[in-house]
This record gives sequence, structure tokens and C-alpha cells, in this order.
Amino acid sequence: MRTILFMMSLLLSLSGYASEKYEVKGKVTDATTKLTLGAVVVTNMQTKESRSTDREGNYQITVSAGKTMLEFSYPGYITQRIQVNGKSKLDIALVPDNRTLDEVVVTGYGRVAKRNTANMMTASTALAGQTQGLYIRGGYIPDQNQESYQKIKENKFINPMKEPLSTFAADVDAASYSNVRRFINAGSLPDKDAVRVEEMINYFQYQVAGPKNGEPVNIVTELTKAPWNNAHQLMRVTLKAKDIPTEKLKASNLVFLIDVSGSMMGPGRLPLVKSSLKMLVDQLRDIDRVAIVTYAGSAGVKLESTSGSQKMKIKTAIDELEAGGSTAGAAGIKKAYAIARQNLVKGGNNRIILASDGDFNVGESSDESMEELIGKESKSGVFLTVLGYGMGNLKDSKMEILADKGHGNYAYIDNISEARKAMVTEFGGTLFTVAKDVKIQVEFNPNYVQTYRLVGYENRLLEAEDFNNDQKMGGDMGVGHVVTALYEIVPVGVNSTMVGTVDPLKYQRNSTKNIAIKGNGELATVKFRYKEPEGEKSKLQQQVVQAKVIDLNKVSEDLQFATAVAELGMLLRDSDFKQQADFDRLIARAKAAKGMDDEGYRAEFIRMAENARDLSKAKL
Repeated sequence: MRTILFMMSLLLSLSGYASEKYEVKGKVTDATTKLTLGAVVVTNMQTKESRSTDREGNYQITVSAGKTMLEFSYPGYITQRIQVNGKSKLDIALVPDNRTLDEVVVTGYGRVAKRNTANMMTASTALAGQTQGLYIRGGYIPDQNQESYQKIKENKFINPMKEPLSTFAADVDAASYSNVRRFINAGSLPDKDAVRVEEMINYFQYQVAGPKNGEPVNIVTELTKAPWNNAHQLMRVTLKAKDIPTEKLKASNLVFLIDVSGSMMGPGRLPLVKSSLKMLVDQLRDIDRVAIVTYAGSAGVKLESTSGSQKMKIKTAIDELEAGGSTAGAAGIKKAYAIARQNLVKGGNNRIILASDGDFNVGESSDESMEELIGKESKSGVFLTVLGYGMGNLKDSKMEILADKGHGNYAYIDNISEARKAMVTEFGGTLFTVAKDVKIQVEFNPNYVQTYRLVGYENRLLEAEDFNNDQKMGGDMGVGHVVTALYEIVPVGVNSTMVGTVDPLKYQRNSTKNIAIKGNGELATVKFRYKEPEGEKSKLQQQVVQAKVIDLNKVSEDLQFATAVAELGMLLRDSDFKQQADFDRLIARAKAAKGMDDEGYRAEFIRMAENARDLSKAKL
């Protein structure tokens, strides 16, 4: 009897032990590149509960104290199942699935493998011309060869005796940064023309004092040594737009223009668009209104202009969207502008929010014709925000043109965290313009500047006379936006390989001594022009930069961090002007200048730079 009681007690204790639960944590990486993998699905095979790894590859899941099997699955990798065996920490390295296309199983819209059945061939024919990648065993592999980027010819060093004025349009776009991050997180280095250094710099918020005396923009400058060439100098020019509390923002008349064509099927496209826009809907007030226009083979109105108080109605309309068909982008844009004009709020925020991969293949699809269409429509007082989605088919060049001509900004949304940044964290800056047609012009003093180079902004350059011409468009700044530009300077008296030489001219005077202002301590004068959101005449502000260089370790954390971002951009572009740029030094500098970083964006940059360094080494 005692034996039976003992056995029953033992069984009960074992049963209780098996029912005890605890948390297992760990990190998932690529077995080849050692890079962390986000969005890996971790499933408890006993309870069928699933969790996904975060952007750093970390996961946490509940298991029982007894035998528990965890499954790790991710598109393009071999699925692994691991016994926990009482462990509380379990790191996993997933192995890429290098099977041939003959082994691919088509599970949805996408290219069909070489070994097709008759039914598969029929499906393939029906989808011809619309494919962007492969869906294999429930996953998606992008074909990045279909992506398009505008060719960038890097700015060169310029002699201020020949061109004393540097003029460009302010740019608050940040799409390039999140797109570059997407490449690196996927284990590859980006196309060099996908790297726009100024957009990488302006992805981050910097601690700059707002404007005073009712002005919409404040200007801040700093001068230090260039970290990639200690003999050179680096000048920072930063503009900060005024902050406005959400409750004091003007009423909004919004039109969601959503691409629901076949190219928007699959992960990172329409499903992410829906999640992004629903986040934005949650930010709306009762005084705001939203309409939804969709386009595929033709344009249609999914939802007439509706009050922001009816959030469930708006979200339901978004949830009902499905993708399929060709891409009549021009028709959709015309329809969206027509609805925006019908519901125009005088003195309010009238804006179209376009969500697409930019693959316009019906109607006016060339960059030039779309540029003309947007330029004409933008005169109605309706602004345009462009949100780029998708991978493998992203038409980056088109998206940027639309935003520039539409008096708006362009962001690339590669994950739900980026959607939150655009729709929630930077809500005011994304949607509410406080200064339009912002232009910057810098005049350099040749007494101190031998040559200068604007880092980035290659596709935003203006002629010197465009600065005072109010008919020439500039950039636009939203609530709280910060725009930063960096100039690399070769000081007078420094011998540098970056300074070119030419033979003396035969038919013109070769004097370089005819300088009007000497030794006044002014390195440069920075001027900027802007218009009020509804104004047509620009206003001017300016500030002098003194020729006083501050050591890099004594300037603001913001400038130190911005130099690290610029340096990474030049390395990723394999720039002709990278000089002694170095991954390890820029990473160390970024770590030292990380600051508060409440949202974790700077920490994410450091990890991305480390991954880019490792990918670059592997490429050698």
C-alpha cells in the first residue's frame, strides 16, 4: 500500500513538474552571414503558440517544464525543430535553403518553377508581366533586379573662386535609409544608387532649438574636422521647423490613394499598407476627414470623405482591400486630386497619401509624364505624401519624383516599426507642412575655403539664380522636421589630392588674388528662403558661419552621429570621396554619440553599420 501511495505521489509531482511553465529566450541568426533575422516565426509545437523575432533577432516564448519542441521557420531558410530540454536560453542559426527551382512549390501569386504542371502553366500565363518574385513553401523571395533607382553622379569639390554659391532644395525625404536597411537586413549590400547620403542623415531626429519670433524655421551651423580626412573641415547646416501640438494642428482633408494592383500582392506590400494606414487613422481627430481611392486596372472610390470620428468605418474599408490587376496609377492620381479638391478645407491640411510600389504600367507611366501630371495637380493647394512599399519591384525613381513635384515627402516602409515611425512618432512632420519651397544657398569665402563639396543632395541641386526665383520649387518641411546638410571643406593652405589643377588660361586673366573681403573671420554665409504653406512669395533668412574649427569630440552629439551616418553612406556607395573612411571608426563614433535614443533608431543604425561591415568583408 505504501508503495502504491509513493508511486502515486511521484506521478503527481512529475505531473506538476511537467505543467510548470517558464520563458525561453534567444536570438536567431543566419548561419552563413551571422546576421540577425527579424520576423522569424517561433512555434511551440506542444501548444501551437507562435511568436516572431524582433528586429534584433530576439524572441521569447512560453514552454512547459517537460519535453517541448520549438520550430523556427523563415522564408528562404530550412525550418528547424529543437527540443528545449529545460533550457531557458536557446540561440538558433538558420541555414539558407539553397534548393534548386525544380524543388520550388508554387503556393500563390508569383513565378512558377521549371517543373510545371499544365495547371501551373495556365496560372503562370495569366500572371505574366506581373511577377516580382517567388512564393516558396509559404514564403516569398524577392527579385531585386526589377527595382529602379535614379543614377547618382556624386557632387565634386568646387573652387569658390569659380563657383562661390552652392544652392539646393531642402530635402526631408528619408526613404533611402529604410531601403538600405532592408537590403542589409536581408544579407546583401545595397545598389550604390539606392544610397542617397542626405536621406540617410535626415532619417534621424536631432536636438535643435525651434524658431523664435513666429518664424517657421530656425537655422543652426557648426564647423569641425572631417573624420575621414583630418586635414579637411566639415560644416553642418541644419534647419529646424517649428513644433505644433497635435490638438492645435489644422483640420485635415486626406485622401488615401492605395495601389491594389497585382504587384502589391505578397508580404511587405498591401498587408503592410493596411496596417500602416490603420495606425494613421488612430491619430485622426473628429475634425479630420478621410476618403479612400484605389487603383488597379482602373481607379475607384472605396470610401467617400468620412469624418475621423468614424474610425471603425474607415478601418473596415481598409481591411476589405484586395490586390489584383494592372496598375493604372495616373487614373488613380487624377481621381484622388479630384476628391481632394471637392472636399478642400480652406486654410487646412489638404493632402493625398499615396501607398504603392511605384510600378505604374497603364496610362501615363513614364517618369516625365507622371512628373508633369503631379506638377499640374499640385497647384490646387493639395499636397502629396508618398509611401513606398515592397521589395524586388520598388520603383524608387518614380516615387521620389512624385513626392518632389507634389510638395510632399517620400518614405519607404519596410516593416511595421517604420510604419509606426512615419504614422505615429513623426505624425506632424509627415502630414502637416509649415514651410514650402525651402531653398538653401551657401556663399563660401575664398580667403578660408580652397574647395568645398556638398555631401549628397545630388538630385536636389539648383542653379544660383533659382534661389531668388519664386517660380522654382524647393523642398517642403513639416511640423518639427529637421533638415541637415554637410559640406566638406579643404581649407586654404592645405595640400589635398581632392584639389584639382588646370593649366593657366590663355585668353582670360588668371588672377586669384582679387578678393573683396579679406580676413574678416567669415568662412561662409548661409541663406535660406521659404514660403508659408499657402503663400506664393518667399521670405529670406541668413546666418554667418565663423572660420572657427571645433574638435570633433567637442561638437554636439548630433553632429558626431551625423558624420557617422554620412561616412557609412559613402562607404556603401564606394564613393570616390570616401578617402580614409572606416567602418570601425564610424561605429565607435556612433556608439559614443548615441545619446538618449528613446526610440532605438540610433542603436539600430549601429547594428546596421556592423552588419554592413561584415558583409563588406565577406564580399572581399
